[in-house]
Amino acid sequence: MAERRTLSRRTLIGAGIFGAVGIGAATAVGVGVANRGGGAGSAALQLSWLHSVQFGGSYIALDRGYWSEAGLDVSLLQGGPNAPVEPPVVSGQALVGVSAVDFAAAAVAEGATFKIIGAAMQNNPTVIASLPDNPVNEPGDLLGKRIGMALANVPALETLCTLNNIDVNEIEIVPTQYTAQPLTSGEVDCLLCWETDLPVAMEVQGVESVTMLMADFGFTLQSQTYIATEESLRDRRDEVVAMMAGEVRGWEEYRRDTDAAAALSVEMFPDAGLDLETQRLQAARQVPLMFSELTDEIGFGFWNDDVIASNIETLALLGQTVTPDLWDTSILEEVHGS
Repeated sequence: MAERRTLSRRTLIGAGIFGAVGIGAATAVGVGVANRGGGAGSAALQLSWLHSVQFGGSYIALDRGYWSEAGLDVSLLQGGPNAPVEPPVVSGQALVGVSAVDFAAAAVAEGATFKIIGAAMQNNPTVIASLPDNPVNEPGDLLGKRIGMALANVPALETLCTLNNIDVNEIEIVPTQYTAQPLTSGEVDCLLCWETDLPVAMEVQGVESVTMLMADFGFTLQSQTYIATEESLRDRRDEVVAMMAGEVRGWEEYRRDTDAAAALSVEMFPDAGLDLETQRLQAARQVPLMFSELTDEIGFGFWNDDVIASNIETLALLGQTVTPDLWDTSILEEVHGS
């Protein structure tokens, strides 16, 4: 994939995996897409990475005028390796940001007044990717294997091992760049990566892979979480509700036609180097990460108490202490009418 060949989000794998965010130290990348409809109010949504179908639901909301219908003029601010999500939300440059639960928690520990108001990805997209002739189907299969990964992600692997009673010392960690090459060349037996990028890159090249979703084995960290400050929830609540309502509609449309979402992403960002087939494959792989029986029952972006408890457990193993009041369902309750 052109947009994430060798560098994963914030030097990690895209999900966060704990770390300081420097809430006063950065501003958003100055690349945005303005709402084509215009409206009475203006607001920005800070994305967590470079433009791609990863944010396809937001593109649909913008393209189809879901926000302008509600009187909200929304700009989408591109993220990137040097553009953490949290500072623009703290400063008010962005009304809502697309973050991850561990980064939101780290920012709150530094004094930010964030609330998580939605979770686009119900399952953390972190996987162990391997080849069919030497597959990793469950954590126990990692024993004795060489895993390629960034050293910054070692805590994630250690947490997975702790959750599954696996001795991490029996796994050989090989520092690698964020590319499939070490796996396809036989330098390692598996890779720690996102479900929607390196496996897709291999598929485009005609290489079959096996992916073990870490979330299936207890590694619960919400990703693509929507964050807003308590001040915005108090003073700009109607705008936050309108923004999230547009997101919900956009992602529901995305689910109905992922190929159309991929085509729109390529069309909207002709200079982003996006390959249509790659975007189509990524779009399809995102669906089971974002939608579940739970979202079918209570609505896109929601969670329940069990999900929060699992996130808190995983965060504790990563050295972060959070409480359930980090999460706020009130905006989604207004959006979904419950």
